[in-house]
Amino acid sequence: MKVVSWNVNGIRACVKKGFMDFFHEMNADIFCVQEIKCQEGQIDLPLTGYYQYWNYAEKKGYSGTAIFTKQQPLSVHYGLNDANDEPEGRVITLEFEQFYLVTCYTPNAQRDLARLSYRLEWEDEMFAHLAMLHARKPVVYCGDLNVAHEEIDIRNVKSNKGNSGFTIEERSKMSDLLASGFIDTFRHLHPTNEGAYTWWSYMRDVRARNIGWRIDYIIISSALQSCLHRATIHAEVFGSDHCPISAELDL
Repeated sequence: MKVVSWNVNGIRACVKKGFMDFFHEMNADIFCVQEIKCQEGQIDLPLTGYYQYWNYAEKKGYSGTAIFTKQQPLSVHYGLNDANDEPEGRVITLEFEQFYLVTCYTPNAQRDLARLSYRLEWEDEMFAHLAMLHARKPVVYCGDLNVAHEEIDIRNVKSNKGNSGFTIEERSKMSDLLASGFIDTFRHLHPTNEGAYTWWSYMRDVRARNIGWRIDYIIISSALQSCLHRATIHAEVFGSDHCPISAELDL
């Protein structure tokens, strides 16, 4: 089973920059996108052979997620907690026979950390959601999680310590999740790979010089560790300020 995740930073713009070519090239079983920045009816993707699930944000041109899957899920849930909706469209959970698939666009704490407290509350709710699913069957959790977990996951460590996405609080939440029975697929298979990033600023030459952050993840329950045999960062693929990532599991 091949899973792909990509923060497209606007699905309509990304389609104009080669999204469909990459989509067909990957031939993924499950393809997740974040930050779609569109509303229902604003785009029609001809994805033959795929079921499509969209979670639009109420605010126009903001946030939102989608999942395209070859296999029809047993159930679909939008957002967290009991309510089957989420105003910023950040989470979709699909249930399959062997596992749950969760895609997420985690809130940014913002440059001045004005939203850090909200972000940490969000992390606690997401942790509870994943723990609930994990108790039932294994989980595949992917998306733009808006945190560089370790120093190896960011180019400029010293100048970014304490900044949004690299605060001790945000990094600790990721550590807590992984300690609770989950695996960061890329870092599990590539523990010492430096310069492996998934997001770069649009500032001039930043991506060309690979001044980036690894903030996009495919995380799996430890029960799936023996099934994992590939995790890839597709840094050569453009179309967004993030690049796609993928993982392959024998399921």
